[in-house]
Amino acid sequence: MDKLVITGNGPLSGEVRISGAKNAALPILAATLLASDRVVIGNMPHLQDVTTTIALLGQMGADITVTDRMHLEVNASTVTSCEAPYELVKTMRASILVLGPTLARFGEVAVSLPGGCAIGSRPVNLHIDGLRAMGADIEVENGFIRAKTDRLKGATLVLDMVTVTGTENLMMAATLADGITVIENAAREPEVVDLANFLNAMGAKVSGAGSDTITIEGVESLGGGSYDVMPDRIETGTFLVGAAITRGKIKVRDTDPESLDAVLQKLREAGAVIETGDDWISLDMEGRRPKAVDIHTAPYPAFPTDMQAQFCAMNAVAEGVGMVTENVFENRFMHINELQRMGADITVEGKTAVIRGIERLTGAPVMATDLRASAGLVLAALATDNDTLVDRIYHIDRGYQNIEEKLEGLGARIKRIAG
Repeated sequence: MDKLVITGNGPLSGEVRISGAKNAALPILAATLLASDRVVIGNMPHLQDVTTTIALLGQMGADITVTDRMHLEVNASTVTSCEAPYELVKTMRASILVLGPTLARFGEVAVSLPGGCAIGSRPVNLHIDGLRAMGADIEVENGFIRAKTDRLKGATLVLDMVTVTGTENLMMAATLADGITVIENAAREPEVVDLANFLNAMGAKVSGAGSDTITIEGVESLGGGSYDVMPDRIETGTFLVGAAITRGKIKVRDTDPESLDAVLQKLREAGAVIETGDDWISLDMEGRRPKAVDIHTAPYPAFPTDMQAQFCAMNAVAEGVGMVTENVFENRFMHINELQRMGADITVEGKTAVIRGIERLTGAPVMATDLRASAGLVLAALATDNDTLVDRIYHIDRGYQNIEEKLEGLGARIKRIAG
């Protein structure tokens, strides 16, 4: 099991290119199951979760080719199996995303109940209830969701809670349903919009994505097409926070500033000087220590839960006291114990972490507990005077492409060692 060794080494500086968004790439890959012709996807990030999804599609019989331009070609007309087995699903919760498109296209599906990061309850009942409302016959037995339908029917679906994967699954299923489907209380994340744009590029009729009401007019079939995955806003935010923690100055390229309004606002509160262009963001701390900021996570467009751990790391070395309240997942403070091992002054009261900033952290052996927690620990390690060993970094490989190479390019001292 690989580990990262990080040595505190002063401010980050320079430029870094942002990869395609994991949280957009995975549903887009799942949506290729809807297409009756070849689909070409560009800006696909090279991540473990993407590799797992490609393996899943391949096991179902899809024909997949990586071109010399690092585009991914998917032909789902060759699919022979409608089952997503536990061996592939257990490592990645996003595997549930094949449920809707497979059922809509092939009339049957069996998906193992998924695994993924241990950050709290993420029930799949909203996916199941929505598909049942569209006429699917669904049973959950022996660890599998098994569904059948002649053809899904359009319906009005009111989601009990905002769910990104639930919105995406039902939106994909509805593209081939008979009639009009309306999803109310839909997730508004940019990745949902990216999926809708991809579906429309294949001939779907999806409107309202980005609002809390999405309308899908079902069509008989979807064709092929080509599409580029949006930039990763969470990777973007992670590098910006790394520069803030180290009092540095960086420029991130090939990104989308508009998808990061809440994060940029908090970085400005922390004292960062931020400028933006169409596809770039620059951050300059002008050598200053960041100021502590208060954060409340909530669904988009509010502050993203996927940036909470990184801001905890920043507050740990900031000037003042920061209150971080996690409203999305109940188990997403597991990185706090690891930050405390590095000397951070943090008290957890219910779903709020009270963080009193200190000048520098101390390197220590720490363990990543989930994807974003591991990113927070890597950033915290940049603000130490000695070595930090981050264990179980397979989590970080699920969501960050070449993180050590990118950080090295900004001046960090970081290396991967075999376990």
